[in-house]
Amino acid sequence: MTDTVADVTPEIAPSSYDAAQRRSDAIWQKIESDPSGLRMLTGDRPTGALHIGHYFGSLRNRVRLQQAGVETWVIVADYQVITDREILGDIQGSVRELLTDYLAVGIDPERATIFTHSAVPALNQLMLPFLSLVTQPELERNPTVKAELAAAGKSAMGGLMLTYPVHQAADILFCHGNLVPVGKDQLPHIEQTRVIARRFNERYAGGEEYFPEPDALLSESPTILGLDGENKMSKSLGNTVMLRMDEAETLKKIKKAKTDADRQITYDPEDRPEVANLLTIAAQSTGRTPEDIAEEIGDRGAGTLKIFTAEALNAHLAPLRARRAELEQDPGYLMQVLRTGNERANAEADETLQRVREFMGMVY
Repeated sequence: MTDTVADVTPEIAPSSYDAAQRRSDAIWQKIESDPSGLRMLTGDRPTGALHIGHYFGSLRNRVRLQQAGVETWVIVADYQVITDREILGDIQGSVRELLTDYLAVGIDPERATIFTHSAVPALNQLMLPFLSLVTQPELERNPTVKAELAAAGKSAMGGLMLTYPVHQAADILFCHGNLVPVGKDQLPHIEQTRVIARRFNERYAGGEEYFPEPDALLSESPTILGLDGENKMSKSLGNTVMLRMDEAETLKKIKKAKTDADRQITYDPEDRPEVANLLTIAAQSTGRTPEDIAEEIGDRGAGTLKIFTAEALNAHLAPLRARRAELEQDPGYLMQVLRTGNERANAEADETLQRVREFMGMVY
């Protein structure tokens, strides 16, 4: 999963990261040779339409994995919207926007199961046995949870925030997902899921490997910063280019992007992050390297770079935006996709919960 409660990057032990990286490298090799047996669980919180940070950072990779033959499950995590906020907003509208973006970028409902948290009660019921497998100190030590609490500006941690990693474990394990594309910031959640799967198998399943210990597939995509060049793209900060924007809106946004006074364009992410970010967007849009684009623009300055980036981005997103416009005209189709996905997810979750009850001696 990619859309966490907050855009944060907690500290992770180097040894844990190295082990996760090794497993991730091995999975990439398996995908290239034989993806059979791999089931990917990914998704986002429905807080509105998606932006190019989502697209270049995760959506495009999900489509790549789907096309490579990896079985794909995509969760619209509507229950997680209430993890760190008191006002829900237009949840149904946000779910519709998210679903439209998913289909527009190429997630195929014939090959992928797209479903919502709240429509799959058996998934959420797995929280109860899973909570029996973790301790309060373990949850409180989770670096992502602590960082998310700080980012939300709250001093007291709500129960849903504290147990967020367990809920995410239920998301992954209910369908026996064994592959989760994530960035480094989500590794603590994946490690917690691995622990829960291992403990369930040992405590309740008599050592049978009923739940797999899922692996993180670490993203190879570069981070796209917001147009302020400092933070990740965030709708709340207003530093985004939304996928649904038209060409004129995109050009207007890119022209307002922060740069610097040096007319010579160079790719230097450390010392010139704002310029480097525009070069990265242009490179992702064209398939060229940021260094090559910087050399082409040379001393023609940030204005030329902005126009180049906007035109490249608009050209790249044109087919996606055309498909999105078609989908918006057929809301009935969107809801049918979601109903079908929810039916599949419920069948899977019901079967998993029944087996869990059998392991725990709770079938009456």
